[in-house]
Amino acid sequence: MTDAEHPLRAMLEAGLSALALDVALAGPLLAYLDLLQRWNAAYNLTAIRDPRAMVTLHLLDSLAMHGHLDGVRTLADLGAGAGLPGIPLAIARPALQVTLVESNGKKARFLREAVRSLRLGNARVVEARAEALDEPGAFDAITARALATLPDILAVGDHLPGPGGRLLAMKGVVPHDEIAALPPGWRLDRVHPLAVPGLDGERHLVVVARDRG
Repeated sequence: MTDAEHPLRAMLEAGLSALALDVALAGPLLAYLDLLQRWNAAYNLTAIRDPRAMVTLHLLDSLAMHGHLDGVRTLADLGAGAGLPGIPLAIARPALQVTLVESNGKKARFLREAVRSLRLGNARVVEARAEALDEPGAFDAITARALATLPDILAVGDHLPGPGGRLLAMKGVVPHDEIAALPPGWRLDRVHPLAVPGLDGERHLVVVARDRG
């Protein structure tokens, strides 16, 4: 099977077009997805097994925030797991420096192999808990797909964004209770409704900013 014959290529290219992304990204994204499927059989990196669901729920969902990264040069993906959203974003935005923070050894090994095999010079893996990452103020933004609430993410990662730094959190419905519980020094900046190709449910990018005062 050539790269052009990949059974998921047409679906992924349609999704990339809907997100205003270059369809040429399909090649490296499918290489990442194939690697994830191979490792997932032994390492249980993700509960999602159906390849078509992976395209929608992993690749396209991760990439839906790409249009809201203006001014973000350095991004820390906390609890990166299988590399979502960090690896798809690193593929789509070569100028973005992505740090994949993951404490689980098996998942960190997968992430290192993905970065190596995909030749992602703009991504690195740190095998550590987010709260133990000793790089205060080193990032323009943090994100965390697997961690639960906005306050939970900031409880472990609020030392990582610099002045004016942001938390970029993918959510379903707008989490008003979580926003109301933001810790001192952080405020809601904006909420972006997102349209993820192939996904019917609500999706929002919640942007939380550090106070500059």
